[in-house]
Amino acid sequence: MAVVKPFKGIRPPKELVEKVESRPYDVLNSDEAREEAGNNEMSLYHIIKPEIDFSPETSEYDPRVYEKAAENFQKFQDNGWLVQDDKEQYYIYAQTMNGKTQYGLVVGAYVEDYLSGVIKKHELTRRDKEEDRMKHVRVNNANIEPVFFAYPDNEILNNLIIRYTATTPEYDFIAPIDGFRHQLWIISNDDDIQTVTEEFSKIPYLYIADGHHRSAAAALVGAEKAKQNPNHTGTEEYNYFMAVCFQASQLTILDYNRVVKDLNGMSSEQFIEAIEKNFIVEDRGTDIYKPERLHEFSLYLDSHWYSLTAKEGTFDDADPIGRLDVDISSRLILDDILGIKDLRSDKRIDFVGGLRGLNELKRRVDNGEMRMALALYPVSMQQIMDIADSGKIMPPKATWFEPKLRSGLIIHKLV
Repeated sequence: MAVVKPFKGIRPPKELVEKVESRPYDVLNSDEAREEAGNNEMSLYHIIKPEIDFSPETSEYDPRVYEKAAENFQKFQDNGWLVQDDKEQYYIYAQTMNGKTQYGLVVGAYVEDYLSGVIKKHELTRRDKEEDRMKHVRVNNANIEPVFFAYPDNEILNNLIIRYTATTPEYDFIAPIDGFRHQLWIISNDDDIQTVTEEFSKIPYLYIADGHHRSAAAALVGAEKAKQNPNHTGTEEYNYFMAVCFQASQLTILDYNRVVKDLNGMSSEQFIEAIEKNFIVEDRGTDIYKPERLHEFSLYLDSHWYSLTAKEGTFDDADPIGRLDVDISSRLILDDILGIKDLRSDKRIDFVGGLRGLNELKRRVDNGEMRMALALYPVSMQQIMDIADSGKIMPPKATWFEPKLRSGLIIHKLV
């Protein structure tokens, strides 16, 4: 069962939150962070992308960059741009995108739950990316950014959230660039804090939705600190890391689409003929066509959209991986026909998050950058949970969650 605890969040004063908050570190590059921060010295990018304080040629992995993160984190606290709450409490974080709102509980998640598998993952992590985030956690002695969890729906927690979110939030703003609304409430009542803790203790598993590398880094640093402390008791703050937990039914997973540079030496006619072996192919004309159901795909080629419906026998509905559209398309189109074996490293393929829409696929093909595009029907949260429960791993580039968590609303110190 899941173990969570309240914590003393470090937060911007209400009047400064829009100065401090930022997009997550991994959704933009250094140049973009430098541009977004501009002359705003309160921008969290000075902590999560501190290379912006150096000349543009400086590597984000330079030891001086990590040191600068810690220096800036301390500066933010000294200047009152970040202030620690006096009491251990939980928080409610709401995101509204396209008229739909999802509500997350901000908690201290238990390191041992990650190590033992109570917190379940569905993606592989890379050691180099883990080590980068571990360095960041170590040098700041804090989880600067939260990770994104899902949990099975819980009526008691849902009712508590409804009660709090009927009141005036602590923070309420529209983020620049994406235009989504972000709100925050504080759960400071002792009885409600106890209710959150007790209800999570009845939940058998939590699921990492987004932030696998941050989760791994936070948990590994916590375990590292436990080994290094001869007086370790298990109650120290480093035994927990910051997570925002959303009810699974509320989450929005967008399509994660593919664009490919060439047809592996084939003509368009030969390519379509090869696809017809495993798919029912229908020409849908020149208007954008979006997949309407599982096992249906959209192909954009030579200014035409096609629907591709996987034939019976090309997938196994009893296999949580084999029934995924991302697996079907990877096996039967990208690998078998186009010779793209490794989605992580092959330079002939690129990926486009569904927030950009199918117009972005059309644009990249029409301008000659890419030869064809493939649109997929989104993965469901239930599919992700089934895969995590089976102990298997999702194929790469399978999920795209929106909206992304904003960073800088709450920070969790490990001491």
